[in-house]
Amino acid sequence: MKIIIIGTAYPYRGGLAAFNERLANEYVIQGHDVEVYTFTLQYPSFLFPGKTQYTDEKPKHKLKIYRKINSINPFNWIRLGKEIDAKKADKVIFCYWMAFFAPCFGTIARQCKSESTKRIALVHNMIPHEPTILDRLFPRYFVNAMDGFMAMTNSVVDDINRFDKRNKPKLISPHPVYDHYGAPMKREDALQKLDLDPNFRYILFFGFIRKYKGLDLLLKAFTDVRLRQYPVKLIIAGEFYEAKQPYLEIIHKHALEESVILHSEFIPDERVQYYFNSADIVAQTYHSATQSGVSQIAYNFEKPMLVTNVGGLSETIPHGKVGYVVSPNVNDIAEALIDFFENNRTEQFSENVRLEKRKYEWSRMVEALDRV
Repeated sequence: MKIIIIGTAYPYRGGLAAFNERLANEYVIQGHDVEVYTFTLQYPSFLFPGKTQYTDEKPKHKLKIYRKINSINPFNWIRLGKEIDAKKADKVIFCYWMAFFAPCFGTIARQCKSESTKRIALVHNMIPHEPTILDRLFPRYFVNAMDGFMAMTNSVVDDINRFDKRNKPKLISPHPVYDHYGAPMKREDALQKLDLDPNFRYILFFGFIRKYKGLDLLLKAFTDVRLRQYPVKLIIAGEFYEAKQPYLEIIHKHALEESVILHSEFIPDERVQYYFNSADIVAQTYHSATQSGVSQIAYNFEKPMLVTNVGGLSETIPHGKVGYVVSPNVNDIAEALIDFFENNRTEQFSENVRLEKRKYEWSRMVEALDRV
């Protein structure tokens, strides 16, 4: 088939770009003709909270990636939509994650009028974790231009249904495992790469930091005096997309400076493996969520997980089998961590992760997209 993927991709950085490139590569592996259209301008700089939108790493896959989309230029959208329509693709997949892109993607889609082309929305978030007025005004314009939808959790399907009044086809396929960051390696080797003491055990909080991700909950849980009886430290690895000070105040107030390792910068792809291979458990103590790519990195490195029961996080984490699903409550998070270290559940959970991750192959997502 001829497949065109619309969304963020190299040279842009981050989990969504990695997702789109890995999806495109899966189609290539299966023998399809794939093109990826990404941005010349993704966000105006004043809308981007991080230090840079771009990666300085080399691309992971040999893909046809065209930088042609200007997210704020309607003339560009019309022209580009007609260019894509002329290619008469079997599928044009719009990788959607926020309302800011709804006018752009919706206009491009409306130019794709070929009867042979199916326009599919692969929706990461329909309603973001921190909604604005745009999330009431724009999504319907995008939704109405689609022929069908793919989501990764039930909660996202529910959000799509708020805007889709025509009952278009919708399928769910869980977020696949991020398998491009490397493979499981010896814990000792990973610890050495990060200059970490092998006599300690480590909880990992990974990814960019915003309020909805609940680092405050994890830090407050980590203050539980019962955890001090174990040689355990907390690694926070990721760039702050908001003020760092409130988190530092929790650390200082409870004298956690020696127990919290703070690597507050964007973690390059080639170093991700060291953080996950060093961790005993990966914590995602979100206040709100849809799904999380962090879970699928943890699956790749066969690490137990602790997640909060919000959005779709719990849909891929069987409680008591590969880790814990708890309420977004400080005491419940602390109790789970204490159980993990007190009962030494690393080996038990890790073996179950190895079995469970087989469900999340990229080929399954491609098969699901073919059914939309």
